[in-house]
Amino acid sequence: MNLKLMDRYIDKYIRYLDVEKGYSRHTILNYSKDLSEFKAFLGERALETVDYLALRKFLSVLRERNLKSRSISRKLSCLRSFFRFLNREGLLKFDPAKAVSNPKLEKHLPKFLTEEEITRLIESPDSAKLSGLRDRAILETFYSTGMRVSELVGLNLEDIDFFSGVVKIRGKGKKERMAPIGEKALAVLRDYAQKRKNNLPAVFLNKNGGRLTDRGVRLILDKYIRSTALREDISPHSLRHSFATHLLNRGADLRSVQELLGHANLSTTQIYTHVTMDKLKGVYDKAHPRA
Repeated sequence: MNLKLMDRYIDKYIRYLDVEKGYSRHTILNYSKDLSEFKAFLGERALETVDYLALRKFLSVLRERNLKSRSISRKLSCLRSFFRFLNREGLLKFDPAKAVSNPKLEKHLPKFLTEEEITRLIESPDSAKLSGLRDRAILETFYSTGMRVSELVGLNLEDIDFFSGVVKIRGKGKKERMAPIGEKALAVLRDYAQKRKNNLPAVFLNKNGGRLTDRGVRLILDKYIRSTALREDISPHSLRHSFATHLLNRGADLRSVQELLGHANLSTTQIYTHVTMDKLKGVYDKAHPRA
């Protein structure tokens, strides 16, 4: 196979993801790795000869490496998008990935905290100290908006409308959305912004005055999980899961939660119905005369 031609196709596709689709650097890096892995699998075989059977063989090789179904599914999604792009651009006459089905995914229910655990966690920082006030603002913002860690660390002061109670969130694929933010979170954010004594655009700063990183947020959360003796399997994403679960438990509809979370597809949000079903079953067992 002409390896230089394959490299040229990959470069053209990656530029398309970056410039036209606006994918994040993280996603582009993963797709680049997936395509390099597929190129190595093909060896000298011409891309034009790749068919359904060749792709099934590639997926079999991935399974032999004991990759999880979710990882295999992501790699297949990358190949589907790649071949669709080549076919649409006229670089390939047909799309061999069309007929390949996704592997069956293992179902992992999201981990979340109870409302009581959330309260204990949020109220644990010492707000008398500037670092504690910042940490309280981080926890309040997480739970009030359900935003991702990357969205939280990318937040700027100009993104927060303290008067209207809304915040502009920069999500995946450079998409922006407006989301409501609660009064308790706004009050702590306002207090922190006034006391931190600098005019940098980033909302959350580290001890050196720079923008806080994803890893920095993880370390902060770990600190308060230990001090409040909460479960060790809790991550920043667990606060996002808690946000969604508590909204649904209190009667919010799935479409609204989808918008608040910034999910492109409703199917991504539907995993929370499995979680809230436990509560519904509990109510049913207590209330129905023949439960």
